[in-house]
Amino acid sequence: MAKFLAELLGCVLPDKGASSACETVLFSTLAKEKSLTAHKQERMPQTPPFAAMFDSSGYNRNLYQSKEDSCGGLYYHDNNLLSGSLEALIQHLVPNVDYYPDRTYIFTFLLSSRLFMHPYELMAKVCHLCIEQQSLSEPGLDKNRIRKIAPKILQLLTEWTETFPYDFRDERMMRNLKELAQRIASGDEMYRKNVQQLLQNLLRKLATVSQYEEVLAKINATSTDRLTVLKTKPQSIQRDIITVCNDPYALAQQLTHIELERLNYIGPEEFVQAFVQKDPLDNDKSCYGDRKKTRNLEAYVEWFNRLSYLVATEICMPVKKKHRARVIEYFIDVARECFNIGNFNSLMAIISGMNMSPVSRLKKTWAKVKTAKFDILEHQMDPSSNFYNYRTALRGAAQRSLTAHSNREKIVIPFFSLLIKDIYFLNEGCANRLPNGHVNFEKFWELAKQVSEFMTWKQVECPFERDRKILQYLLTIPVFSDDALYLASYESESPENHIEKDRWKTLRSTLLGRV
Repeated sequence: MAKFLAELLGCVLPDKGASSACETVLFSTLAKEKSLTAHKQERMPQTPPFAAMFDSSGYNRNLYQSKEDSCGGLYYHDNNLLSGSLEALIQHLVPNVDYYPDRTYIFTFLLSSRLFMHPYELMAKVCHLCIEQQSLSEPGLDKNRIRKIAPKILQLLTEWTETFPYDFRDERMMRNLKELAQRIASGDEMYRKNVQQLLQNLLRKLATVSQYEEVLAKINATSTDRLTVLKTKPQSIQRDIITVCNDPYALAQQLTHIELERLNYIGPEEFVQAFVQKDPLDNDKSCYGDRKKTRNLEAYVEWFNRLSYLVATEICMPVKKKHRARVIEYFIDVARECFNIGNFNSLMAIISGMNMSPVSRLKKTWAKVKTAKFDILEHQMDPSSNFYNYRTALRGAAQRSLTAHSNREKIVIPFFSLLIKDIYFLNEGCANRLPNGHVNFEKFWELAKQVSEFMTWKQVECPFERDRKILQYLLTIPVFSDDALYLASYESESPENHIEKDRWKTLRSTLLGRV
């Protein structure tokens, strides 16, 4: 996990490619999941859109007064829940005949509670409270009572399984879910059907994500270094990005496809689990420290790295200077189109690839490039003042998305590593607990606001038509490693000093077997 955090917070590592067969399975999996999701949304109660859950100040300020002002263990200020004991917050999550927790509270608590306890432990407590408080364990259970409480418990379970389905990959979670659901279903045929539907939808989603992760694993297992391919296949018959797609706008569209579909599988909890540490009040173990729960988030970071290395590879590979300059200008146009679409992650990956040392040292090549457009893009993504220019552009894209009349206008794909850093520093900068032992819920409102905004963006359907040939190339073509990039760069434009000359000789010997 420490290595992964280092990558997230500033390091870019190479990704080596994939197989075309895996790519075909990947996109059929994604298409199937979107179809099933749309079908599910017609039949199951839904959590409201994430954009509607939080206002500009962080959360809906008038919704969080407890069912009892003096509810033990919860602290309010101006009707805003600011802190509370963990037990009181759990109790606040559990519905009864006269009360149902606000949905923004449900999302915020389910997201942040894993910093203090495993989801299966929370589910066990929720089940216990539901059964004990509503007397669901009594043999002669009053059906009228079941009819009053069952819809609320079912709604809570529905929101949990829909928003945090990956929690239920744990057998202990599923066991508790089924036990509580069966107690509800035993009272009425209608509830039995609802429970069955809830479980079917959950199992379908878990099967889909498992298939997606298997495809990603196969892609990583079949990765190849571009230099290995070049050794066995003459460069004259190698494909390059411009021969596959000579239209920068079309490439930007296909990059947006990949971005949105990779984003779709990232669970909101992964943002929290990436930075989980030991709870100071838990003497036995850290929550989630023993298991990796960020695989889809990591896969997305790896995609950014792959795209950066793909850009650098395509630039360094051509033998002729004018061809390299043409590739640079092509990627500048692709990056500009990504900016116009609102795809800031691909934009930054392209800029990162062009700023890699093996590319930036090609001075003779860059002298032939019209760099005015690139200078503008670099200005937009300038890290100065905490990425002020980018954040301004992101706010503009987010505002456009809120008032959009089409999916094309709704697209907002943030520079992901910066989003992770923002969440990381929010987590590091504020204590999870206050001096009195209460959970610092004010912090978690802000955390939930950031994550919920991302959840809104990732649910946008990509409006562009898929081009399988371009997608296959982007996902599967081998890319150069760091050493291979430097070697290609030195072969294109000779080393300028003794350090570069020595490295060139070493690389030629190591990678090519030449002196």
